[in-house]
Amino acid sequence: MAATRRPITLAAAVATAAALGASLALPALAADRSAPNATAAAPTIELKDGTLDWGFKESFRKYIGGAGKITVKDGATQADGNGVFTFVNGKGTYDITTHGTDTAFDGGVNFFAHGGVLDITLSDVKVSTAGTGGAITADVATAEGTQNDVAVADLDLSAVKPGQGAGGAMVFKDIPAKLTKAGSEAFNGQYKEGEVLDPATLTVTAAATPTEKPTDPATPTEKPTDPAEPTEKPTDPATPTGKPTTEPTQPTTKPSPTATATATDKPAAESGPIVDGTLDWGVKASFRSYVTGPIADGKVETTGGASATADGYRFSDATGSFDAAGQTLKAEFDGKVRFLGHKEDGAYTLDLSLTNLAIRSDGTKAQLVADVSSKDRETKKVSSYTALAIADLKLPAGKLAAKDGVVTLSGVPATLTADGATKAFGSMYQAGAELDALTVAVSLDKDATLPSGSTTGGSSAGGSTGGSSTGGSGSVGGSGSVGGAGTIGGSGALASTGSDIPAGALFAASGLVVAAGAGAVAVARRRRTA
Repeated sequence: MAATRRPITLAAAVATAAALGASLALPALAADRSAPNATAAAPTIELKDGTLDWGFKESFRKYIGGAGKITVKDGATQADGNGVFTFVNGKGTYDITTHGTDTAFDGGVNFFAHGGVLDITLSDVKVSTAGTGGAITADVATAEGTQNDVAVADLDLSAVKPGQGAGGAMVFKDIPAKLTKAGSEAFNGQYKEGEVLDPATLTVTAAATPTEKPTDPATPTEKPTDPAEPTEKPTDPATPTGKPTTEPTQPTTKPSPTATATATDKPAAESGPIVDGTLDWGVKASFRSYVTGPIADGKVETTGGASATADGYRFSDATGSFDAAGQTLKAEFDGKVRFLGHKEDGAYTLDLSLTNLAIRSDGTKAQLVADVSSKDRETKKVSSYTALAIADLKLPAGKLAAKDGVVTLSGVPATLTADGATKAFGSMYQAGAELDALTVAVSLDKDATLPSGSTTGGSSAGGSTGGSSTGGSGSVGGSGSVGGAGTIGGSGALASTGSDIPAGALFAASGLVVAAGAGAVAVARRRRTA
């Protein structure tokens, strides 16, 4: 039955509550069924007193807070602490036949920074829904002009369950939102389609009920076949046919973590000094894309044994030691990667270097450490840190082992440490933000063969001595950013990412704040971010 899957949608919930004259009282279960037979004298139900709570992107608000100001107008409000925006006086309709809703809200918000170089306004915000999906549209005004009814965000209501608010209002809390293709194109592609935006909370109230109660969509037209009554009795698996002819199959092993370690073919794993090895890591895909994109208009330099790869950077010539019995690994790699962006008066205000990267694991805890040099974009002061723990690593427990003289770890999840967030990235990422996964291969035998890896030549915008990455994959969005007083990242920044996602200081800017049109790149290059 369709009721076994309960994708509660706005349209169906409003329909049920209004039809029952309950002022949107819960539970609203109409969305459990598509209700093709629902009819009513009134083709639509009026919606009133609606509100939309939506922050667009938390990291972008933090960036503007450090580089400029945010102004709400025409009835919109902003929560304390640079919080989300509330658009008010929502009015609209619910279509009884199609189950679609359209609600328009009062209020607008202006983002202003860098003396007007960044100046963008969102207004005439609307929410529409159809089935389990929906969209947020807005008029987008920049120095280049105004685009009306831009579908900025797609909404996914498939897993959203309604709650009840004051006065019988129906509340749909934390609706997942992603950037649309139209939104990306309207704002010069600075965010990729599908970039995760802040979730939205929609509140609506039915102004009136239909004059006639629609057919109860919960009543099936015929009794379904009882799935509990099989057509024939299955063979009893509990009745053995005889003594097994072979030994029982060993139980399935516990699933391995995301990171995988190459196990040894020998009973005892090899241990000893590390004579060579490589570390492949991209830091953060969205950050790479941001630095070399039209906003930061910068470059990435790799020197001292580091090289650019298709997915980030490779650090080489590992030294250190590995102890299989104690599950300890200490491996240090040669190479330096330097991110440069936002050139002003001949100098880059975004300047972050990572060198002497090392993996340290004591059998219970693993971290990625590095020597860090980071410039504060407000004071221009450069701070340096030695062996700073920048990422916590999730290694496969008890699985560190050598095969053919090589210890290999693939796809190791990495999250930002508190020190990494504050000292390396100027608090523009929050501790725990997801970074790129890393891959490590270290050799205990000078004759062993390390896994091959692809590298890429060339240079990013501006070029650099020693080669530089092309920015890798990713988009201006992801889960964080780096730098001075503002940011753009994922789980806390607009530059996750993606998955998070998930607030920073070394760089800034956002796809949704770049003016559309041919002049956008030129404007972005002049922008001074926090």
